[in-house]
Amino acid sequence: MESTEKLTDTNAILAYLYETFPLCFIAEGEAKPLKIGLFQDLAERLANDSRVSKTQLRVALRRYTNSWRYLKSLKEGAQRVDLDGKPCGELEQEHIEHARAILKDSQEKAKARRAEVAKAEGQNTADEKPSKPAKTKAYRKPRVDTDSKKVAIPKAAPRTPAPQPTVKLTPATLSKLNLGQRVNVKLGVNPVAGIIQNINKDDIHVQLDSGLTVKVHAEHILL
Repeated sequence: MESTEKLTDTNAILAYLYETFPLCFIAEGEAKPLKIGLFQDLAERLANDSRVSKTQLRVALRRYTNSWRYLKSLKEGAQRVDLDGKPCGELEQEHIEHARAILKDSQEKAKARRAEVAKAEGQNTADEKPSKPAKTKAYRKPRVDTDSKKVAIPKAAPRTPAPQPTVKLTPATLSKLNLGQRVNVKLGVNPVAGIIQNINKDDIHVQLDSGLTVKVHAEHILL
């Protein structure tokens, strides 16, 4: 029993045409120009075939006639053929020129698409490629002369601050003190320098160099 499964894929319909009309539709190699109005003949011949519809046949026929292989077959001296492969007249020049224009435009568009794809792939590759780490200058070990004798280089002794001259300070008396006089105040172990700001009987107000003001007696001031 013959299969009545519908053919919906365009490639499957083209394969069906190659098998059913092998002298008209060429599956491989150089194609043959088709008779003008061939679609009507095709629709009539397959009117009782439930596997294909007119719409599907039209789509398949358009793909076949727009292929580069078919467009290249439209050239001077070529004969059109019907469904049975019988000649149906020579091609007209305007049809040949029209086919050449369509072929050129299709090839240029395909070339542009390939260039865009290649460019996109190149950019993706560049983005995925890890950047090389910056080169750092390698440390080079100093050259050692093995023929010479090794001499031990003594380490430099740490520097010590030069000793400050010792100034002997003596306790002051109230009679020797004046406003604005620079003195040393005995606070703790070491005396602290300052300036006398005020003298009030036995109390002497001294502003230290640190900015602090202290009140002391004359015996705590050193000159």
